[in-house]
Amino acid sequence: MALVPFDDRDGLIWYDGVMVPWRDAQLHVLSHGLHYASGVFEGERAYSGNIFKLRAHTDRLIASAAILGFTIPYTADEIDAACRQVVEANGLTDAYIRPIAWRGSEQLSVSAQQTKIHLAIATWAWPNLFGDNRMKGVRLGMANWKRPHPETAPTASKAAGLYMIGTLSKHAAEAEGFDDALMLDWRGQVAEGTGANAFFVYGGEIHTPVPDCFLNGITRRTVMSIARRHQMKVVERVIMPEEIGRADEVFLAGTAAEVTPVRQIGVHTFNPGPITETLLRDYEQLVRMSPAAVEERAPI
Repeated sequence: MALVPFDDRDGLIWYDGVMVPWRDAQLHVLSHGLHYASGVFEGERAYSGNIFKLRAHTDRLIASAAILGFTIPYTADEIDAACRQVVEANGLTDAYIRPIAWRGSEQLSVSAQQTKIHLAIATWAWPNLFGDNRMKGVRLGMANWKRPHPETAPTASKAAGLYMIGTLSKHAAEAEGFDDALMLDWRGQVAEGTGANAFFVYGGEIHTPVPDCFLNGITRRTVMSIARRHQMKVVERVIMPEEIGRADEVFLAGTAAEVTPVRQIGVHTFNPGPITETLLRDYEQLVRMSPAAVEERAPI
């Protein structure tokens, strides 16, 4: 499949309150967000015309900006409306949505209190992150980069700069023939994938790392809610690398990855099993329900 550049597409992008042609949605090369990573973003999906957990994503976007020290100049209601508007304007019903907020080009130094805060929202058709590999299970290498201590980086924010080590880790894994990488944290404990949370099944119980230095993902919490609805036991705890090979099943959960089985981590192999299959099936059903039904069945 030919790669379609993201700067040369048809469509519309919501940009600072105005719907602009896709190719005209540009920013200055001296924008603070580009040089100093003073930007935050969200990843969302629309299914059958409804954006899944939209308000939760919007609230996190606003909170992420606050952690980085700036205020997005739109209310949550306005951001929600803009997300819906851009999906409709592009004629999409099933789509990925990317809101992003960043500091502009009025100042270019470490201190940038006078910069204008911009917000843009784009959307495009994008199937599951792992495509055809998803159902048979993806293969993960072990990342050399580690998730940082929360006193060294704003780990509670979905900040653009935090994804640099994810890109490095994924590129290294792909160079070795893997689909993605599993990351540890600064302590050497299991953390997450490069852009999705990780779950391990031991003896019928679902275990997942405590999100104390990485995002407590919206999909993560949704999957845990689904599991508990099925009376499955969910355990949040420290997981060490030497425990990986003992897992009966492993899967990833995130907006882009949705629920994706894992068939290999480093030298360890796994088979997608009944718990993963149940959660994957129920998640796929849930995301196509009305927003009211979603909140009733899987509150987070």
